[in-house]
Amino acid sequence: MKLKITLALALLTGMVAGTQAATEIVVATVNNGHMIEMQKLTPHFEKANPDIKVKWVTLEEGVLRQRVTTDIATKGGQFDVMTIGMYETPIWGKKGWLNEIKTTPAYDVDDLLPAMRNGLSVEGKLYAAPFYGESSMLMYRKDLTDKAGITFAERPTWNDVRDAAAKIHDPKAGVYGICLRGKPGWGDNMAFLSTMVNSFGGQWFDMGWKPQLESKPWKDAVTFYVDLLKKYGPPGSASNSFNEILALYNEGKCGMWVDATIAASFITDPKQSKVADKVAFAQGPYTATTKGANWLWAWALAIPAGTKNAEASQKFIAWATSKEYINLVGKEKGWAAVPTGTRKSTYANAEFLKAAKFAEAEKKAIDSANPNDSTLPKSPYVGVQFAAIPEFQAIGLAVGQQMSSALAGKSSVDNALKASQLAADREMRKAGYYK
Repeated sequence: MKLKITLALALLTGMVAGTQAATEIVVATVNNGHMIEMQKLTPHFEKANPDIKVKWVTLEEGVLRQRVTTDIATKGGQFDVMTIGMYETPIWGKKGWLNEIKTTPAYDVDDLLPAMRNGLSVEGKLYAAPFYGESSMLMYRKDLTDKAGITFAERPTWNDVRDAAAKIHDPKAGVYGICLRGKPGWGDNMAFLSTMVNSFGGQWFDMGWKPQLESKPWKDAVTFYVDLLKKYGPPGSASNSFNEILALYNEGKCGMWVDATIAASFITDPKQSKVADKVAFAQGPYTATTKGANWLWAWALAIPAGTKNAEASQKFIAWATSKEYINLVGKEKGWAAVPTGTRKSTYANAEFLKAAKFAEAEKKAIDSANPNDSTLPKSPYVGVQFAAIPEFQAIGLAVGQQMSSALAGKSSVDNALKASQLAADREMRKAGYYK
């Protein structure tokens, strides 16, 4: 009897040892439409990889940034895959906080748009794979410009845009000439304003890392921006961000909008937009130079160096950022819903081009953005609408608050720029960039 029990126990132990538990990977991501869709499609990945289970932590953008930054800096190990952007990737990759993304020939890394690949690489090594990418462009109501006899060049000047705003501004009819971001934040009003400053010939820092916030291009650009929105923008512009303007645009209340190319898929969707059939596109406006006149961003998937599940994480990222995944979304949700801005093959797909009338303008904007050469004077930093240094978040927020204050009429442009320069200078000295 004793022998029988021992044998049964031995068999049972062998069976338990043979059944290996599935590896669970925790993915931290942002709560936007494309990411929520990825979660819904994850069973396709788990079916093909039965030894991997995916657990999702979905957060608002600000909270996500905070949580993943804390986790990676403290080597907390809470997450196996993180959704990060072009700001964090070069900083963290350089610090050795991220695993290099290893790709197979089937993944076809050369199919990634060069701007996206370069922006997520350090010394030629990819440290995050782009899930979707974007630039910025001018989106306008062609019915209104036609009526006013306005024709835009492929890349108009800011003066062209101002003149058009003056002609189509009709608040009595509920239409404002132009809508632009005003809500403070380094990735909010400053994402837009940095591109405007770039196009006026400005930069965040000179080659000695000295902030340039009281330079002529900054004064000219910010004065132009404040005047433009005060005369032809909607009331309360100082608190408007992407979502507020998207709602205004879809209601037919904005004549023009310069913002993320990703907006094009929403404002041309008849289910969301009352003006879906009246929208046209042009490249980001410029003044002195086209360098840095439109931003470059990607939400990308990365693997923190502290993960214990690197292999499973690599497999998941390879699936979520693949051509196959884009085709899966096209098949399940329709081609207008696919994550754009990452692969050349997407823009060569006839079904996508048929569904997305913004495709050509979006790709042109992405291709023209160069994070390594985004300002007229030489700059020491990487990034178009930000400087990829750890201190930039605090500086960008402080400057964003001052710009929002100038827009709301609580401060003059000169005073806002003076306060911005002082705040930036303090941060840079504290960090030891200069004495």
